[in-house]
Amino acid sequence: MRPGRSLASFDSASGMLRALAHCLHGRDFALLGSAPRSLVPVLSLVGSGLNRLPYGARRSLYSIGSGREGLDPRKVSEVRDEEVASWLASHYPARRYPAVMVGSSSGAAVNLCAALGIPWLPQTYLVPVSWSGVSPDDPRLGLEVMREHGRRLLAANPNLQLHHMQDPLQDRLTLQLMTYFRVKRRGLGEAYPGFIRGRLQSGGTILLLECGASWPVTQVDERYFYQFGAIGDLEPREYFEDGARVLRYLREQGTRPRWDPPEPTTEAPEAEWGFEPAIREDVERLSREHGYRVCRIVFEQPEDLSPLVADLYRWWYRGRGLPQDRLLVESFIGLAPRFALRAGLVPYWALFDRMPSAERLLSYLRDRPAFDRAYVMLFSNGVPGVGGDHLRAWRDVISRG
Repeated sequence: MRPGRSLASFDSASGMLRALAHCLHGRDFALLGSAPRSLVPVLSLVGSGLNRLPYGARRSLYSIGSGREGLDPRKVSEVRDEEVASWLASHYPARRYPAVMVGSSSGAAVNLCAALGIPWLPQTYLVPVSWSGVSPDDPRLGLEVMREHGRRLLAANPNLQLHHMQDPLQDRLTLQLMTYFRVKRRGLGEAYPGFIRGRLQSGGTILLLECGASWPVTQVDERYFYQFGAIGDLEPREYFEDGARVLRYLREQGTRPRWDPPEPTTEAPEAEWGFEPAIREDVERLSREHGYRVCRIVFEQPEDLSPLVADLYRWWYRGRGLPQDRLLVESFIGLAPRFALRAGLVPYWALFDRMPSAERLLSYLRDRPAFDRAYVMLFSNGVPGVGGDHLRAWRDVISRG
């Protein structure tokens, strides 16, 4: 199977890697890197037309569009991790770098790498797998119908750890036609060390990006975890309790009256953002063998780096005699690292377009000198959240900042 066919294009890892690679190649990340710049005006008109469709029609188009990326579950054993890793690394310009970042996905880290002019190699990526007849609100059936397919994927890839993730809130529309096999590399394998040896300068630094986010999971096998829910609107416990917000949400969706997920048996790195420590040993061994330095960047939640990186950009612009009062708020894979550098914008990365991210941004703005202008790109997952009118909240936050 072609490596690029194994991955979801809308995922954090693939989207962030493409955004950074575009930047290092000196190109903007227009339309999430999916089309030439010349087509931007045309596709913008198409998007404006789609926005005028009824809400139900837009939801259906969202599900169908994303569902087209799902793999036939019978073919998951054809996914080859080393080929995927080599394909990911091949996106970057063939030159020497003073440092290479390895580890968790983070939009703030993408902006940090863009400022330093260095590549990032993701530990986690998403293999989308087609399914049908499974409600996003039926986690027990979701696990059962995919269990054997997950085992076959792992049997073919001994370096991978599988986190089968089902989030009926944020991924509601994509889960209509596919499910999420997020995989984490437990070691560097062969492709990543080959890239590092060929591209890292002598005595260079490997930046190990370690997000400590975790989630209660059901352990299926030694390297196989099932995760119900994900970081976003709800706290982990709310996915496993019949709380008022969840029950109200299910009534609004007109679906089953409650969720009934499998009982969690342990805590594991969060499927999309969490760092699996098993890879650290390989990084440290490679650094000893080739004289590299290792610098661990350790943080608890995906957005924890955002204030640091935004402040770094302000400090950097100030030292270059540039204005520091223009803010660019990015979210999820709505990223523009090269545009921020060219326009002298201070990038602040928000995880999602949800209330918790808006509140985090407000906390950041309260403690900083006011910005003169703010530009905001909110990445929509197509469904309303449970935290209230989040668009109004974002407008309020920006007006205060």
